[in-house]
Order: sequence, then C-alpha cells, then structure tokens
Amino acid sequence: MNHVIRQALLWVTLYMVLALLPVSWLLVSPPAPRSALAEAGVLLGALALSIMALQALISGRHGFGNRAGFDNVLQFHRQLGIGALLLVLAHPTLTFIAEPSLLHYLDPREDTLRALALMALLLASLTLVVTSLWRKRLGLSYETWRLLHGGLTAFVVLGGLGHALMAQRYTQGVVTSGVFALLLLLPLGLLVETRLLRPWRLRRQPWRVVDNQLERGDTTTLTLEADGQHQLDFQPGQFFWITLGDTPFALQQHPFSIVSSASQPGRVAFSAKRLGDFTRTLPKVKANTRAFIEGPFGAFTPNPDNPHGIVMLAGGIGITPFISMLRSFRDAGNAPTIWLIYANPTWQEATFREHLETLSNELPLEVIHVLSDPHEGWQGETGYVDEALIERVMPNLDPRTDCYICGPDPMMDSAERGLIAHGIPPTHIFSDRFDIV
Repeated sequence: MNHVIRQALLWVTLYMVLALLPVSWLLVSPPAPRSALAEAGVLLGALALSIMALQALISGRHGFGNRAGFDNVLQFHRQLGIGALLLVLAHPTLTFIAEPSLLHYLDPREDTLRALALMALLLASLTLVVTSLWRKRLGLSYETWRLLHGGLTAFVVLGGLGHALMAQRYTQGVVTSGVFALLLLLPLGLLVETRLLRPWRLRRQPWRVVDNQLERGDTTTLTLEADGQHQLDFQPGQFFWITLGDTPFALQQHPFSIVSSASQPGRVAFSAKRLGDFTRTLPKVKANTRAFIEGPFGAFTPNPDNPHGIVMLAGGIGITPFISMLRSFRDAGNAPTIWLIYANPTWQEATFREHLETLSNELPLEVIHVLSDPHEGWQGETGYVDEALIERVMPNLDPRTDCYICGPDPMMDSAERGLIAHGIPPTHIFSDRFDIV
C-alpha cells in the first residue's frame, strides 16, 4: 500500500477515535434506556459536539497539517463541518419524533432562557457553516469572517456542553460530566493557543520589510528580513501566514506562498496578486514596516531525487510556489529534469516570465507558456491546461513523474483530469489550492 494512503488511513483512524471518545465515555454508565430513536438522537448530538470541538484540532494551523497536506486537512475540515451541522439538526429531529413531549424545551413561555439558548445554538451552527462555505458571496472580509468563525465555534461548543450537562441524560455525576467536559474543552483549548499564546511567542520574533517590487500581472513582491537572530527554516513550496504591523495580535493575518530560495532562511519573500482588500494595500507597504510570520506550513514540496523528473503546472499567480522551488533547486545545485507549463490569460499577465527565462538557462528546465487570450502573432500554446494540451506538449510523459499543480480551481481540476487520463496515478499528483480563505 502506498505510504500516502497508509498515512491518510492512520490520520482518519486517529480522528475517529478522538471523535468517538467523548461519546464512548458517556456510554460507560448508560442511563435507563428509552426508545432506540430517542437514544440515537441524544448520542448524535454528543457526536456533533465532539466533532465541533475537534475542528480546532484539524484547522491546518498545527504541525501535523504539514505531513497530511494543507489541502487535505482543509477539505477534511470543511466536510466535517457540514457533517457536524447535519448531526446537530438530526439531534432534535430524532429526539422530538421519538418523544414529542420534549418539545417544551423550545417553549419560551416555560423557560425563556433555555428556549432562546437552544435556538441560538442552532442558528449559530447554521451561520458557522454558511459563512464558511460562502464567505465571499456574502461579502464578508477575511478579518470579519475569522472573528466570527472563532467566536461562533467557541459559543457552539461551550453552549452545547452546557446543554448536555444540564440535560443530565448521560452526564449525571461529577466524574462523568467532568471527564466529558475535559474531552471537549481540550481541543477547544487550541483556539487559545492559536489566537493568544502563539502571537505572544511571535512578538519576540519580528521581521521587517526591506524591499517592495511591482511585478507583471498586477502582482507585488515583498521581501522581509528577520529583525534579530531568528529565521524561517522552510522547504520550497511551503507557505506562511503574515501579519503586517507593530503587533501579531491582529485579525489581519493572511497566507502566502514563499517565492524566495530556501537557502536564505533569514530573508524571505512572497508575491501576491491584487485581488482582495488586503492585497490591494501591498504596493503601498513601506520599507521597515514590521511584520510577523507564522509557519511554515504545507506539504507541497518537491522530491529532487525522482529520476523521472518533475512536471509543474501553474495558473496565474499559482506560479509562486514554483518560483521558490526553482530558485532553491538552482542554489542547491541538485535539480532534476523539470517541465513547467504556465497558463495565463495574456502575455502581459505572465508574472516572472523574464525570471523564468533566466532560470531556464540555469536549470534543466523547459518552460511552456499557454495563453487563453493570445495577442496577434503569438506562436506559442493556446487554450487551457487540459488532457489535449498535456498530450500535445508532453506525449511521452513517464507515469512515475511527480506532477505539481497550483492555480485557480477550474485550471487545477482540468489539469488533474488531464494527468490522470494521461496515465499519471493520483499518488504522483500533488495540488496546492491557494484560494483557501
């Protein structure tokens, strides 16, 4: 079995054990049974609460996310959030169907505080998932969403825990309720670590902006140097979260791929296309602006020892992690054979095209530009990165070649399908979806 599959199965198994642990504890001393439907409703509610608490553990901002792959962790996080919402809805539905008399829990005339609290928990759970899936459609800034996401998660878990303890169906006794609360609050404590303790440590490791360059494609490159003896030891292809300003205690924290070489851990750079509120401000960032870096993160890192070479497929600003890879290969002097397919709407939007030409003279690198809206006289490849293009430019691609993809979702989906149709197994395809927040 491929080691990637084994590792995925290991993480999923570990997660299932952790998710079921609070529920299993409640079953150590079960109460007198009611109908199977009623008991199922109660236990599904406990499972939903456990999953909600564990969301802080699998948010991708912890060390194991580098081994599992940030894309995989993020997608797992999102799907489990949807699953937890379904369990939250199933909890009262099954319970009320089995025992309609319990509907009085929602009657504000009988117990106003309890009824309003339960309705608020349901609304908070819905809001948590909806704002996470459709943040941009709802017009929420990343900073607003981040504050809302953390606050709602804490409210749902703490409120749900309070509901479970007060209901006392399975939580009778100090020991039972205490252990159940501890199992739920431990993963939630990671929110405290991420939002408070980690910034507290970062304040002693400031960076400063030393260069600000405008690039093609409406892109800005900021270069930072460590303001002290610390450094950022990273692998090419990884990314970090950056906060610009005098304090790391800020909602303004954004992820960017590193574009500099891994051979200079005390001096790092990132490039960003002006697409959102934060990235539009980057051209105005002045030299000596303080910054704080959290990371590195990600498993989108190349294997230089693959004798069959590497294929890089980039779309637009998705070129950034590959620039770091190529610069690191050049500085290390151990580059494999590399093919880079770089897709852009127009020639003017091809960020780093001049630098790629220089790198192609310094590395065993072939760069293939693809334009979807070519100018008159363009003689290169046109269209999109799909099966036909891959067959056209690399007809003899070895299935043992490692293929790395980064760019907009439609481009990545098309490229993945094209590589698989060309005979590349999924275990040799690595993706980095940069539209993550």
